[in-house]
Amino acid sequence: MNRVCSIFSQLLQLFPRAEFEEAVKKHKADYHARGFTCWGQFVAMLFCQLGHAQSLREICNGLAASEGKLKHLGVPQAPNRSTLSYANEHRPWQLYQTVFDQLLARCQQLAAGQKNCKFRFKNKLLSLDATVIDLCATVYDWAKYKLTKGAIKLHLLLDHDGYLPSFAVITPAKTHEIKVARKMRFQAGTIVVFDRGYTDYDWFLELTRQGVFFVTRLKDSASYGIVRQNPVPKDSPILRDEMILLVCQQEIGPEALLRRIEMWDEDKQESLVFLTNNFHLAASTIAAIYKDRWQVELFFKSIKQLLKVKTFVGTSANALRIQMWTALIASLLLRYLKLRSRFHWSLSNLVALLRQQLFVYRDLYAWIDDPFQAPPALAGLHDAQLAFGFLD
Repeated sequence: MNRVCSIFSQLLQLFPRAEFEEAVKKHKADYHARGFTCWGQFVAMLFCQLGHAQSLREICNGLAASEGKLKHLGVPQAPNRSTLSYANEHRPWQLYQTVFDQLLARCQQLAAGQKNCKFRFKNKLLSLDATVIDLCATVYDWAKYKLTKGAIKLHLLLDHDGYLPSFAVITPAKTHEIKVARKMRFQAGTIVVFDRGYTDYDWFLELTRQGVFFVTRLKDSASYGIVRQNPVPKDSPILRDEMILLVCQQEIGPEALLRRIEMWDEDKQESLVFLTNNFHLAASTIAAIYKDRWQVELFFKSIKQLLKVKTFVGTSANALRIQMWTALIASLLLRYLKLRSRFHWSLSNLVALLRQQLFVYRDLYAWIDDPFQAPPALAGLHDAQLAFGFLD
């Protein structure tokens, strides 16, 4: 029988120590570190997410209770609460962003090897959205959002190849989505999908000039002029397919030309109007692209329900960002396992069962392929023969 280390240790092998130490040196994260390394901090915070620890006490006690299994994680001993709290408050959160990027590269390489037949076009498809995470205004006074409410905002770019979070920004909740979107750069030919919260006609024109396609919803209040009517297939939910120019657009020319598609939604019993600068794809494909944008909403729902991003183990801005980036790293780990597995996992089942198996000595990839198969018996052990007797 081949002996293996714990499942948690096998998960940590996806983060090569050499790469991790390079990131530590890059951000000077071990500056003034005394005994408690950045690797130990990373292990503790990842355990917080995968083990669903509710506090610093649960993190430290949970690791301490694993006894000798910590040495397989590269950690000599479990940290004290005060030590972990101090590290989260003072060590740079940018280290975790770099670790996220390193893992993302491995996930994208794995996703590229699996064919996605949902759409026939070869363009990269990305969904852009943001979600607000509520905080207590009295505890997190640096993140005031309203008079009695604090909050931060997670801006996310979801890659539809494997549905991987490919880019994230954490800002105060008052930061508008379009302010972050304007700073993003996309490769020519990319299709970016977003909702009406990102409506900025000057930005739309800028994307067109960069060779980037977008799909969004047209606001009901938008004024436009129809340039040309495109033919619509019979017996199709597509009601109109029009080439338009927005009245508010100062520049008039081929780059300012947009496409308006109106579709009847049988489920909602209403018409939906889409806006795009792509004139080549079928109108039904544009509607299907926007429908697939729902995957970014599902991502936000899963990360809030399955990982620890609603309550935090630190109150400083730095500690909160470290916990948020660790949650994003954990979400990448889960999606990496789903891509590697032959078993049809749901994320909720994967998180629940993984939490119970973290310190079990079992082959990780055999387990994710067949989680309900009994582990092999230890070699050299035989059934014990029990003799029963009666007392006089």
